[in-house]
Parts: sequence; structure tokens; C-alpha cells
Amino acid sequence: MRDTLIVSSRGQVTLPAAVRRRLGIAPGDVLIVEDRAGELVLKPAAVLEIEHYSDEQIAAWDREDALSADERASVETWFRTEAGTGTR
Repeated sequence: MRDTLIVSSRGQVTLPAAVRRRLGIAPGDVLIVEDRAGELVLKPAAVLEIEHYSDEQIAAWDREDALSADERASVETWFRTEAGTGTR
């Protein structure tokens, strides 16, 4: 399909309804624009949900991941004696 688009004074273009329907582009969707050797290419962007965590949740995970005194001593010993030798 080929169509002509007009760039508005704000730099906006309107995609033809038939193109939006065929490609499943809905209001609010995010597109990536690429300049490929002077041609503009639009493609859908992968948008991932971002989860927000409270300070309490992060603190709980930190507590769960904390090393015991014995585990910490073992790791520190390993770093002092073997980390630089390349052995495992």
C-alpha cells in the first residue's frame, strides 16, 4: 500500500485508518521510527510493563538474600585465597 502523508506544523503525521487497522495500531501505541538511507521506517515498539516496588519490599528481599556470618566468612576467604588464581 502506498499513500501520501502531510507533516503538520508540529511535526506530526496521521497514519491512514486502513493501515492502522491492518497492522493493529491503536491510539497510544508506541512506534519506533528509523531513518534507513533516507527512507523512514515505522515499526511497533516492544513495551514492557515496569513494576514499582516499595522500600519495604526491597528491604524484605535484601533480608532474604543476606548471608549468614559463616557464609560471609567463606566467601571472603575464597576471594582472599582463590579469586586471583583462576581456580574454582
